[in-house]
Amino acid sequence: MRPRSPKWLDDIQRSAEFILAAIGGKSVQDYQTDALLRAAIERHFEIIGEAMRRLARDDPETAAFIADYPRIIAFRDLLIQGYDLVDHAEVWTVAREHVPLLLAQVKALLSGSAPPER
Repeated sequence: MRPRSPKWLDDIQRSAEFILAAIGGKSVQDYQTDALLRAAIERHFEIIGEAMRRLARDDPETAAFIADYPRIIAFRDLLIQGYDLVDHAEVWTVAREHVPLLLAQVKALLSGSAPPER
């Protein structure tokens, strides 16, 4: 792992933990009607995607251990550049279904163990 990689992995971990804490006990309807919640979660997805982009550029070997890392970067790009095309139900699904695996993989990388399977 390259010297800057742990910083970017830590940024991903912190944002993933924030997302999971923010959606805990909430429904997709809560998410769709709460502009502050949506903005906070989208911002943390942007951080995840940007940190992943930097990791992939600087340390592609480490990035390759993250499932679908190119899609994570593309999701960040959609949130920023295609803000008017964002499907809130899709963001909710990504938060619920994909962030837990991402978090597990990042924690494994940071601890030096093998990441969980994709």
